[in-house]
Amino acid sequence: MKRLAYILPVLGFFALAVFLFASLKTPPPAAMRSALIGKPAPATTLPPLDPGQAGLVPGNFAAKGQVTIVNVFASWCIPCREEAPALARLARIRGLRLIGIAYKDKPDAARAFLAQYGNPFETVALDADGRAGIDWGISGVPESFVIDSHGIVRGHFGPLTETGLLVDVLPAIALAAARR
Repeated sequence: MKRLAYILPVLGFFALAVFLFASLKTPPPAAMRSALIGKPAPATTLPPLDPGQAGLVPGNFAAKGQVTIVNVFASWCIPCREEAPALARLARIRGLRLIGIAYKDKPDAARAFLAQYGNPFETVALDADGRAGIDWGISGVPESFVIDSHGIVRGHFGPLTETGLLVDVLPAIALAAARR
């Protein structure tokens, strides 16, 4: 019986160590594939960031012959500032529309962010309470979704980088454009 008192804690420790080691093999949240890939973009309706501008309505994503990138960002997000040059580069691609969703942000803060880092978006919608973020399945900001001309999500990416543009995003855009 005394042996069992010594052996049980050691076995418990090894079981816990095996469990923790196995959890290291799961990909980080930024590398996980979105459940939206291959499915229609969520039917999201959001008000515009600026009154008098266009908001976000379900028909925004199915644009004839155009690929759309929906970028979820926030003024309080440090990686969002770092990806601003990559978004500006994407905005120069013909046939590509950029739509921004200001996630859990105050309108004035989002406007100041866009004034400072540039506004590459055709439309900027405001998701003040974060409910649209749930519909899109985001795990944080920034996140971007590539949507083909039929409104189907073809790519999902975490923070955009120059390398990521070349390796991941541009091929996803090409794939989405080929799905006319």
